[in-house]
Amino acid sequence: MPLAVGVQIRKTKDLIYCDAGSIDVAMNSHLLVETDNGLESGIVVIPEQMIDTKDPLKKVVRFFTEEDARQVEENKQKAKKMLPVILEKIEKVGLKMNLSMIEYTFERVKLFIYYTAEERVDFRELLKELGGVLKTRIQMVQIGVRDEVKILGSLGHCGEICCCQRFLKDFTSVTTDMVKDQNLSVNPAKISGVCGRLMCCIAYEHNFYITEGKKFPRVGDEVKTPDGKGKVTGINIFKSETTVLFDDGRTEKFHPKDLK
Repeated sequence: MPLAVGVQIRKTKDLIYCDAGSIDVAMNSHLLVETDNGLESGIVVIPEQMIDTKDPLKKVVRFFTEEDARQVEENKQKAKKMLPVILEKIEKVGLKMNLSMIEYTFERVKLFIYYTAEERVDFRELLKELGGVLKTRIQMVQIGVRDEVKILGSLGHCGEICCCQRFLKDFTSVTTDMVKDQNLSVNPAKISGVCGRLMCCIAYEHNFYITEGKKFPRVGDEVKTPDGKGKVTGINIFKSETTVLFDDGRTEKFHPKDLK
């Protein structure tokens, strides 16, 4: 098994494995690496280790320099200028697609055009229109709405930057059963993220709710408390509280250990 580091490239955070050679790299090191699309900048997200792969490794060229940083900034400005040109061409050929973002490789030998669309898009005519204007190789990349938020970023209902952009590496399946297990409202407006899909946090917090929920009686159960018998009307996992309704109409909160 070869020794390699995991490097994230582009805003899509694609992961590639690279041979660092004699370069001593650490986590979060900013590097210039060789890829199938030419040179690209990336960040080390997996430390050097033995990996099980038969695919040839990419090569780390060098640590990122100030000159490299200027080149990347120049690429961003170039892409920013090209964005309205591409939008105009999309409108001209009448394609039903939404342009999400464009991104050059380090040496601008290729331009990635990311888009979302509900149906398959035939962009052959678009590529003919763009070829003479952009003067570089073009790769159209269709992405999903979750990927779009991951690339562009946004704020979730909690007021924090969306998890997919901050720390999630992969998207996992999120189901309505997870919503019910966490006693969340099934109102789509409350459980859907910016992308319109069920919020990612419902999935990665699910195990916590299942594990902690086993320490509590279920809503509707009859329990014995230090104040007598009653019926469970609610639980609060975070405060370790169980709300119990008594026959006389009063409610009290108890720690689950105090219930039988």
